[in-house]
Amino acid sequence: MPELLPISALQHLLFCERQCALIHIEQAWAENQFTAEGNVLHERAHDGPDETRPGVRITRGLPVHSVSLGLSGQCDVVEFHDDTGNGRAIVPVEYKRGKPKSHRADEVQLCAQALCLEEMLGHPVPSGALYYGERRRRTSLPFDEALRAFTRETAARLHSLIEAQRTPPAIKEKKCEHCSLLPICMPAIFGPKRGAASWFARQLADF
Repeated sequence: MPELLPISALQHLLFCERQCALIHIEQAWAENQFTAEGNVLHERAHDGPDETRPGVRITRGLPVHSVSLGLSGQCDVVEFHDDTGNGRAIVPVEYKRGKPKSHRADEVQLCAQALCLEEMLGHPVPSGALYYGERRRRTSLPFDEALRAFTRETAARLHSLIEAQRTPPAIKEKKCEHCSLLPICMPAIFGPKRGAASWFARQLADF
């Protein structure tokens, strides 16, 4: 059986490959306001009791895995809806602080959960939902073939990164301001230098 990597690492990878390597290869971690708020939201989703409502059973903190993807993790919430004429519906729900992002990391994380559920239960999971704390409402997410392919591709990239055991170099970007690992990564110091001294050092390295 291949090593099962955390589903959450997919989000780290899509946000920043160096961040992903620092966390999952070098075992580095640091909290900031954003990670702390996210942890509180996830704890609230996980720690509540399972519920049974008319037509739906709600399970919290459900462990999932996929041998084919080499991933494992935990769903915040999974809703099991009774057969309403279109078949039984399984809907994973992921809770996020803030609002929808410009990249697709949240979508890939939720789709990976769906692929795990399909492999474990042998039942299709055509869609899920993302709940954003800032908006306080759900955003429905269909798991179309393009998203499923991108999720599988991202999982393969993650395994390649971890197997290589090499942390990518630092690159200073605007998104670094919101990263909890900024004091560890230090892209302003370890990133590419463009001054005269660094140019001269590169010339010497060519000899």
